[in-house]
Amino acid sequence: MKRKSLSIIAVGVTAVLVLSGCSRAGQDSSSTSGEITMWTHSAGNPGEIAVYEQIIADFNASQTKYKVVQEDFPQGSYNDAVTTAAAARKLPCLLDMDGPVMPNWAWAGHLQPLGLPDDLINSLLPTTVGRYKSTVFSAGYWDAALAIFARKSVLDKNNIRIPAVDKPWTLDEFNAAVTTLKASGYKTPLDLGAADKGEWWSYAYSPMLQSTGGDLVDRNTMKSAEGALNGPDAVKYFTWFQQAFENGWVDNAGPIGNQRFIDNSVALSYTGVWNAKAALSSVGDDLLILPPVDFGKGPKIGGGSWQWGISAGCKNVEGAREYLKFSFQDKYLTAFADSQVVIPSTVAAMKASQYFSDNAKLREFAVLSQKFALARPATPGYPVISSSFEKAAKDIMSGAEVKSTLDAAVRAVDADITSQNGYGF
Repeated sequence: MKRKSLSIIAVGVTAVLVLSGCSRAGQDSSSTSGEITMWTHSAGNPGEIAVYEQIIADFNASQTKYKVVQEDFPQGSYNDAVTTAAAARKLPCLLDMDGPVMPNWAWAGHLQPLGLPDDLINSLLPTTVGRYKSTVFSAGYWDAALAIFARKSVLDKNNIRIPAVDKPWTLDEFNAAVTTLKASGYKTPLDLGAADKGEWWSYAYSPMLQSTGGDLVDRNTMKSAEGALNGPDAVKYFTWFQQAFENGWVDNAGPIGNQRFIDNSVALSYTGVWNAKAALSSVGDDLLILPPVDFGKGPKIGGGSWQWGISAGCKNVEGAREYLKFSFQDKYLTAFADSQVVIPSTVAAMKASQYFSDNAKLREFAVLSQKFALARPATPGYPVISSSFEKAAKDIMSGAEVKSTLDAAVRAVDADITSQNGYGF
């Protein structure tokens, strides 16, 4: 996984919203002869494509009734391709999608319930299963996870406690740690990735908000962000967020990624599993993969990434389901995860992974995903929620008054929900 995959909503918010206005239940371009067209966003990623090609070759060779045909699109143009196909009622039978976008597509009528066996769905990490109003519409081979990278030698030198999964840093400890590290000579001790844009902001920072006690929207109703995004807990979190920049603990300088940590120009890096392999190569056994900070209501990290669904107009639904069922074999999940350095969606696949098995170097990411991951709100309004959150957070980072900025974000979110009659909730 590359960080850019987290920006799909940013480049595609308009596209996603356009989908909502298209005619429902677009027709599949697959023929009735048994050919099943499958679209991926993986063009330019040879590792992903190779695994897909192997799964498809094995499935096609295993039976004679169906033939899966793969088409790969560059990620940057993928949403546009889906938008165009939906408008023309020519969606493929199988298509992948970023997990948070799925409810919008399901609500718009472009997806049908996935229909895979319960035992398969129940074997997957919860954050790799996409539900809209309790119905499963998508499932994925992998998930990502966030952690804090540090050097053991640096923490030891500064007498900073090394946190563990069962005893993470409290916010007071974290504040004291970055204060100490700044005083030790790091101009900016912490990299939060604030130079990035798009979906990174919700994926990375809303878990901190949720750990404080706030949220992006009221998940009990999905009808309003009032009190969740602008309540006392949200104000508390964003006040800390703003002060972290004012104190010089963090900044929004680039480059995007983990290079400043590798160069040892920052002591702590809040980053993802996709940067772990390079960090291991550079830092070696001195690398620590630390749990997220407990802001008061328990640690949280983002969950939910690319998943597979079946279009509403698919003419070979049973074949599509047979293919997906076949594709979720543990050996394929392991191959995909080790190719991309992402977390397999089953425990068995993790145990076979060179990176995430019990004694592997990156095992901690699998533990963090299982223990702390929280999916983004499963509502068709999520694209507007995400963009509103990003705007508010960036304004607050730049010095805007916290409460009024959050109130404005709530008004934007609630106006969208109201305009769409509650998105079915």
